[in-house]
Amino acid sequence: MKMHNFKDKVVIITGASSGIGEALVREFAALGAWVVAAARSEEKLTELARELSNPAREPAERTPEPGPEILPVVADVTGEEDCKRLIDKTIEAFGRIDILICNAGISMRAALDDAQTDVLRRLMDVNFWGTVYCVKYALPYLQASKGSIVGVSSVAGLHGLPGRTGYSASKYAMTGFLETVRVENLKKGLHVMVACPGFTATNVRFTALTADGTPQGKTPREEGRMMTAEEVARRIIKGVRSRKRLLLMEFEGRATHFLKKLSPRLLDRLFYAAMAKEPDSPLK
Repeated sequence: MKMHNFKDKVVIITGASSGIGEALVREFAALGAWVVAAARSEEKLTELARELSNPAREPAERTPEPGPEILPVVADVTGEEDCKRLIDKTIEAFGRIDILICNAGISMRAALDDAQTDVLRRLMDVNFWGTVYCVKYALPYLQASKGSIVGVSSVAGLHGLPGRTGYSASKYAMTGFLETVRVENLKKGLHVMVACPGFTATNVRFTALTADGTPQGKTPREEGRMMTAEEVARRIIKGVRSRKRLLLMEFEGRATHFLKKLSPRLLDRLFYAAMAKEPDSPLK
């Protein structure tokens, strides 16, 4: 059943303090949802909640006590207890969960030859295990509401992206996990969507890890040609509304999905050529 109205729906968004996560918080709040914004930065979350919350708004009938439109929860998704506490606080405040968006993520830029294995492990901890922990503890509530789970993946989760081994691996793992959750819940009315933005103008590229785990601090790509975080957020919301399975947002994603089936060897060469052209490319 499609979700046409988000008013008074309870939405959890991880990685909510910047980029796509912050844009999602703003979009859902504008649509009248009760948003639980989770991230590591208490300062950014508090500022966002103060800006967007409306104290005069009447709480939903199911909410026992008046609460804010934005509930900030400081959480590091690499910690299982933090993820459990995030879900517990949501239920304590609102009594239900309608949508869980696993958006928290980090990237990397280094060839496997040079990358320390700890860098790959960090990518898996945030991108994959952060999704697993949140879904695990939110699942019974989402089953009860016949709600939606969204994993914010990437084109790198459709085909291996050279110079981003840990990133591609973590996004592939997220996709496999969520697809299995979907199949397990076929009879329970649960919606699961994998969203695959292309390169997006957010700070995730500035914080991408290099071979030794330090942030690269700059982006090798032209920002003006990328999708904005706000556009990605709007497309994700549209995908949730229509309960899509896979959300490909632009030509690059759709072409990757098509060529993966038609000519994977050609796709290998195209990806290599594109990444090799980047300034200071890790491909040698």
